[in-house]
Amino acid sequence: MFKHNPNNMKPLQILLLLFSTSYLFGINKNKKLDIESIKSMCGCMEVSFEYAETISPFKDYKFHQNYKTGGKEFAFVIEETPNKIVIQHLLIVGKNTIIKHWRQDWIYENTQFLKFEKDLSWRKKTLTKNEVKGQWSQKVYQVDDSPRYQGTGSWIHKDNKHYWESTTDAPLPRRERTKRNDYNVMNRTNRHEITSNGWVHEQDNKKINREANQDLLIVEEKGWNRYTRIDDSNCIAAKTWWENNNKYWYFVRNTWDNIFKMEDKIKLEKNVGESMLFEELFNIGDGVADKKDNLDQNISKEIYSTINKYLNKN
Repeated sequence: MFKHNPNNMKPLQILLLLFSTSYLFGINKNKKLDIESIKSMCGCMEVSFEYAETISPFKDYKFHQNYKTGGKEFAFVIEETPNKIVIQHLLIVGKNTIIKHWRQDWIYENTQFLKFEKDLSWRKKTLTKNEVKGQWSQKVYQVDDSPRYQGTGSWIHKDNKHYWESTTDAPLPRRERTKRNDYNVMNRTNRHEITSNGWVHEQDNKKINREANQDLLIVEEKGWNRYTRIDDSNCIAAKTWWENNNKYWYFVRNTWDNIFKMEDKIKLEKNVGESMLFEELFNIGDGVADKKDNLDQNISKEIYSTINKYLNKN
């Protein structure tokens, strides 16, 4: 049997072996830093949200007032594999009132996307492996785990900075969804940068009215969401809430995942009658919070039936 002997290798073979080894080491090192950066967005945080409209192509455009709010959030990993990290955010109002907030899924070299089109409509899009090589996609979901937006980009680790950036289309944010009808697409450039005491979500947004594939820019906007780490004792109520409710929301996520697999296009109704989807799913969750140990697949039927009412089949 032939035995490998390094002394028998030609100089070119040695050079190629050293190059491939160092290349793979570089990939693994960068990916490890990526994962550390993503997970460092978790924790008990004091949060501030600030937005200001900046530039409009229309001289007579009336700029809306700056928006500012804040609060406390608890963010934590609810699912992790070597190529996927799922982070759930819970909003803490007052001392003990908990509201399930947004969710972000980070997937390494992901090729499958739901691309936002306009209004409340998304369509599947597939990228090539070369297009996402070394990148992480961020899939952002609404409070009811319905889709919001998805983008892909590379984490950059340089000059003691750790940040990720991507540009993608998204629906109107909740702060303007019921107040504005002059645009139906927000083109978002999201930059997530890790800081010494938390992280910053910087945004450069364009508010666009899209009709028949024609985009009309209405106004641009700057956003700063700052997450500052605070003592974990401020988030005890959020941890307890998740212990009582996580099984129900597992079924909600699983139901949505099955819908995403079946449908090439997702179009949602804003409301059915006087109800909105998040209200109905929250009410179901509140009703079964004390039955967390006895939930079974039957709850999935109720969840699917509820979501299905809001799916526009046309």
